[in-house]
Amino acid sequence: MRQRASFILVSLALLLPYTTNSLAADPPDPETAIRLMIRANAEKDLPTLSRLMAHDADIVSYTVGGRKYVGWPDFEREMRDEFANTQKIEIPITELKVWTKGDLAWFTMEVDYIRYVGEGSSVKRTVLPLRETGVLERRAGRWQLLSWHESFRSAQLGGPLASPPAAAGSQKLVSTASMPDVSGEWDILEVEDEKRYKAILDKSGNGPYTQQGGRFVTTKIENHLWQGTWHQPGNDREGGFEVLLSEDGKEAKGIWWYTRVDTRKNIPPKEHGGTYHWKKAASSPASNQ
Repeated sequence: MRQRASFILVSLALLLPYTTNSLAADPPDPETAIRLMIRANAEKDLPTLSRLMAHDADIVSYTVGGRKYVGWPDFEREMRDEFANTQKIEIPITELKVWTKGDLAWFTMEVDYIRYVGEGSSVKRTVLPLRETGVLERRAGRWQLLSWHESFRSAQLGGPLASPPAAAGSQKLVSTASMPDVSGEWDILEVEDEKRYKAILDKSGNGPYTQQGGRFVTTKIENHLWQGTWHQPGNDREGGFEVLLSEDGKEAKGIWWYTRVDTRKNIPPKEHGGTYHWKKAASSPASNQ
C-alpha cells in the first residue's frame, strides 16, 4: 500500500449554478442552505461552509464507520486537509428530500463524492457513493446545519452485497460463535492501483497477506460489515479497513486507510487510503449464514 491524499467522507455537492452573490446571501429555505453548502464544499470555500454550519461545542456528527466530529474545529481541521490534498472535487446529488416544521428541518440525501488527486497524467479519480441524513435549524433568520450522519450506500457494492437491516435491539458485537466464517484464502485488489495480493485468514479473520509481510486482524464482523486493522512491517506502515461481505460470503468491498507511516502517527483515520475488492478463492469455504 502506498500513501494517497486524504478524503473526507462529508457529502456536499455542486449542483445548482449559484452566483458569488448567491453564496453571500442567507439561504431562504433549508434546501437552498444544503445546496449552498454543497457548492461551497465543491469550490473549497471554507468560509461559506463555516457560515452555514452551526459551531455549538457539543454538536456531534458521524461519518463512515462511526468516526465522530464534536464541534466545528474538529470538522474544520479535516476539511482544510481535504482541500489542500485534492485537485478537484465533484459531488453530484442523486437524491435529496427535505422536510420542514417551524424552525427545524431534516433531510435525506444520496451523493457520489468524486475526488481527483495528482497532476497531469497521474491524476487519480475516486468515487465514494454515500447517503446522508441531517438536521438544520433556522437561527436569527439563517438556516444552519446542526448535525449529520453519513454511510456508504449498499449500491456501491452491487445488489448482492447489500446487507439487510438489523432487527431492533440487535445492534451489538456478535460473539465469535455466531460470526461468519471468513477463513481461507482471499484474493485482494487495491482498486486505484490495481495492486493484487493474497491473504490467508483463520476463522476469526486474522492472518498474513502477501504484501510487505502484512497481517490482517479482524476487530468486528456484524451484519456483514467487516472491520479490522492491517500491519506491514516490510515498509513500517499500518492502518484499518472496513468492507461489506456479500450474502454468500465470497466477496467483500470497501475501504482501507493509514493510521501510521514510519514515525508519523497523527494520521486521521479514513483520510489516506483507497478502496478494496476482496474475493474468496474457489477452494476456500463460504461464510456461514
